[in-house]
Amino acid sequence: MKVFVDRARCEGHGLCEDAAPALFGLDDDGELVVRFSETVPAGQEDPADAAVRVCPVGALRRSGES
Repeated sequence: MKVFVDRARCEGHGLCEDAAPALFGLDDDGELVVRFSETVPAGQEDPADAAVRVCPVGALRRSGES
């Protein structure tokens, strides 16, 4: 699966980091840090789905399997 980030929408709430800390974080300026390239690492699909669901501004979008 792939997760795409709309950085223009991201407001730095950090809920994605709470849901999937191995995949997402915030830097010192509150900017989103994505800890993978578009394809989610094996075994991290459930946390990635949770991060997409909890984003309050819809900045994360999931695609199907690659």
